[in-house]
Amino acid sequence: MSDHPVLRYIPAGAWSLVEPLVSKRAKALLITLIDFLENDVVPSEALYHAQLPTDPATRWQTVPQVLGNLKIKAKKLGLWNLWLSGGDFQGMAGGEGGGLSNLEYAIMAEVMGHSIVLAPQATNCSAPDTGNMEVLARFGTQEQKNKYLVPLLNGDIRSSFAMTEYGVASSDATNFHNTQATSLSSSTLSLSGHKWWISGAGDPRTSVHIVLAITDPNNPSAYKRHTLLLVEPRQKGVKIVRPMTVMGYDDAPEGHCEVIYDNVQVDLVRGVVGGKEGLGRGFEMLQARLGPGRLHHCMRSLGVASRALDLLLQRVSDPARKTFGKYLREHGTVLAEIAHSRAEIDQSRLLVLAAARQIDLAGAKGALQDIGIAKFTVPKMALQVVDRAMQVHGAEGLSQDQPLASWYAQLRTLRFADGPDEVHIQQIGQRELKRVKELQNRMEKIRRESERLLKEGGKERAKL
Repeated sequence: MSDHPVLRYIPAGAWSLVEPLVSKRAKALLITLIDFLENDVVPSEALYHAQLPTDPATRWQTVPQVLGNLKIKAKKLGLWNLWLSGGDFQGMAGGEGGGLSNLEYAIMAEVMGHSIVLAPQATNCSAPDTGNMEVLARFGTQEQKNKYLVPLLNGDIRSSFAMTEYGVASSDATNFHNTQATSLSSSTLSLSGHKWWISGAGDPRTSVHIVLAITDPNNPSAYKRHTLLLVEPRQKGVKIVRPMTVMGYDDAPEGHCEVIYDNVQVDLVRGVVGGKEGLGRGFEMLQARLGPGRLHHCMRSLGVASRALDLLLQRVSDPARKTFGKYLREHGTVLAEIAHSRAEIDQSRLLVLAAARQIDLAGAKGALQDIGIAKFTVPKMALQVVDRAMQVHGAEGLSQDQPLASWYAQLRTLRFADGPDEVHIQQIGQRELKRVKELQNRMEKIRRESERLLKEGGKERAKL
């Protein structure tokens, strides 16, 4: 067993399972990342929030300077675009990335989750940019890659993904009908629609929205009616209506915004992801975007839960917080919550690592079962751990003096983001039912062999 500093974040048993699959380079990067997290990122959290104005007039126009400083250092340390594994990004400026496997990145992302706001942004590993870069790299034209993908890879701009629609049950993506792009001319589409919960739309750095819109409403296949369009937020007809709050948090300067597109003109070649060949392929492109992204959220959620448990342990061991003459840790209910939290985090980590490994072996499509199980299990687990930490902190745990309430709000959104829990649960249940025929055949084979053995031995089946 190694003495790698990751053991401060992952138990020895879990590390022993994956260490043989982690390259020397990845282990070295992990050491650098942990040092960066502990000595630069986490100490900068208070300054980040202090540099963010409370005045609405400037709040949405300000990116705290400390974040820029962290990004510069992360680049110098080689901690940039760690989520990239090559493939569609090879040979592209800024597309070198970490060259990590999904399993290796899973460990990195859990570490980043210990500073869920700053660490992913500082290393250019945050949503929605990572998913948007996947789409552009795989399906974009060369012109679109040069204009949007390269600046995203370099961290010069940010982006939004406009999918969820106002007034529509968005857990079923085939319901999206409020946003349509109709032909204005032989070379131009007119985009009109109403979206909301569009992450990053409030960010002054955001230079492109990838918008899911209907372009072929009469197509007999509901999965070939939509197209991904490229819209710049400063184009005529784009209106940011308001930032939506999550349990009171506005997540400025990125935000989750309500957006109206009113007769926005979109070039039929430059403004369609993939050019004209991209028409009607919106859902195909969505799948390439959502698979790994769902798991990235789970990876980071593990880090949030682990840090919440760390805060819980410190609080219950604080002599100033004794009740009835006892440390909080000396009360039986608290010990049980500590034990359950430890067990649940470690169980969930194995789900995430298994899913990441399966992506490496079989691709995202071959890992849908593993990703789905992790997606409806891990965020819910992390919420429970954060809730326990909030409880032992008392009223302070709900306040701005602790990060717990904001973590809770962020984690709660993950039970909706990239598909609600119920959809993933339904899909997993349906996949399990597909095994019934094979199970029946297996049990019938066992039954026949059992009857043969009874007959051969001159015995009858015991009456129990």
